[in-house]
Amino acid sequence: MDYNIVAQAYEDMEKTRKRLELLEILSGLFKNTSSKVIERVIYLTQGKIKPDFYGIELGMSDKLVIKVLEKSTSMSKNRIQEEYKKTGDLGEVTKIALSNKVQTTLVKDRLTVERVYSTFEDIANTTGHGSVDIKIAHLSGLLSDCTPLEGKYIIRTLTGILRLGIADYTVLDALAVTYTGDKKNRKYLERTYNISSDLGKVAKIVVEKGLEGLEEINIVVGNPIRPMLAERLSSSQEIIDKVGEKMSLEYKLDGERLQIHVNKKQVSIFSRKLENITNHYPDVSSIMSEINVENMIVEAEAVAINKEDGSYLPFQELMHRRRKHKIKEAVENYPISINLFDIIFFDNEDLTNSSYERRRKILNIIVKKNKKLDIVKNKIIRSAEEIDNFLEQSIEEGCEGLVIKDLQGTYRAGAREYLWIKLKREYKSEMSDTLDLVVIGAIYGKGKRVNRYGALLLAAYNKEEDMFRSFCKVGTGFSDEQLRIIYEKLQKCIIKDKHVMVDSKMEVDVWFKPNIVLEITGSEITISPIHTANMNEIRKDFGLALRFPIFTGRIREDKMAQDITTTMEIMNEYKKQLKKVIN
Repeated sequence: MDYNIVAQAYEDMEKTRKRLELLEILSGLFKNTSSKVIERVIYLTQGKIKPDFYGIELGMSDKLVIKVLEKSTSMSKNRIQEEYKKTGDLGEVTKIALSNKVQTTLVKDRLTVERVYSTFEDIANTTGHGSVDIKIAHLSGLLSDCTPLEGKYIIRTLTGILRLGIADYTVLDALAVTYTGDKKNRKYLERTYNISSDLGKVAKIVVEKGLEGLEEINIVVGNPIRPMLAERLSSSQEIIDKVGEKMSLEYKLDGERLQIHVNKKQVSIFSRKLENITNHYPDVSSIMSEINVENMIVEAEAVAINKEDGSYLPFQELMHRRRKHKIKEAVENYPISINLFDIIFFDNEDLTNSSYERRRKILNIIVKKNKKLDIVKNKIIRSAEEIDNFLEQSIEEGCEGLVIKDLQGTYRAGAREYLWIKLKREYKSEMSDTLDLVVIGAIYGKGKRVNRYGALLLAAYNKEEDMFRSFCKVGTGFSDEQLRIIYEKLQKCIIKDKHVMVDSKMEVDVWFKPNIVLEITGSEITISPIHTANMNEIRKDFGLALRFPIFTGRIREDKMAQDITTTMEIMNEYKKQLKKVIN
């Protein structure tokens, strides 16, 4: 398959902001893609060559790309840097450079998807002494045979800034439309994606075998499952009304969620974002490998603990383990407790359709046999008063709050449902919980914040429309050190114009690809003529916004942009506020 077909589709997608047009272009691309290359086209469209849990980094540094452009085109280094400063896009610079290139060869080799993908694999797998020169040679070979448009998207893919304005849900929609004829069938593809975390694999099966073939995909130990998520409610009585019968209350710990896979003593550990973080937790691997089991997948919360008294420490302490070097020292200096809270797979049995009650019993057996493991404290209750009392107990013991679980509830991979409900203690303000919002833009600071961002524009996620809608502008709650860290992280996300998946009426100095997630609290949710979250749902031409937003100090590095607070959750919170006023 000619790579030009893919590049042209990407170019068409970049030119539109209409969701239906994006879906149509993507469906058209898939129709022109054979089953032999559909996996590769899917991965390339995601801006990668394998699912995240493989841990393969495709990204090339800007410096290296500039070096290749200088070598492969007739454009000087100074001109390349000039154009880059002007456009902020090395892909666009590549297109300009190749357009002005003097032709030196009479015959060009055909540039296919297979060749581009294979070269990307070679670049990703090249390490060690002399690797820089080898990577330059690989990329130069592609650029010598590509058109300016192809070069633009080759470089954008390699630098991790594809800018297509689509997320996994849009790809699933397009696959459903293309290969089943009905967008409503996305739910079947999504379920398979949730247990495999491999969009390319889902695509290949639905192309070759249709919806029936999806039933052949089962849980594989070693391949992470998209985690089940909790809905939120703000009072014990609401929870009783929603769940009804007796339920389990679990402590909500302030740690990092781990998905631990054990297969014949071999241990793999994945983050909430499905990244392979086994190297960050050698102590966990050692303990889990001692368990006498054929295979299993458990979920746990790793919580940093004080070496002196064993008390819980804040989530941020765990970030010291997120380093490439001196892991041993980090493990010694920042010990953890391993708190199991669910089991998904055990001794070749898929437990996702088993009740929470049964899964918890299996966990208890595992923990009783292994004294180095803990199980998240829980209590079976029937009344609102018991919920309130256990909530206070959890706060006193250093926890964030509670997670309430339906005893008969199954494990719904990738779903956010009321089978799990999170409850935090009421704040003094009207807000009953913190919100996780993604940074979409920034305004430059003045005075002490000169050369930094003075305020950040944040958005909530509309899952149905696959869009990020502006919800507030935050400039308070940041320490100087936090401002520095966030500023550095955001430099990698800068884009020239507003992202195609972002809906905002506000103008900012800098736009970002939605990527960095911050935890925010505030006084209340109010209607807004400026912000676009829940636009027209309460009043025509008005959205909802967070009043007096404050950064809590927590960067949610464990969350992807699509995992943030949704506009549906914001609407639910707004309605709760109205009830309080009426009462």
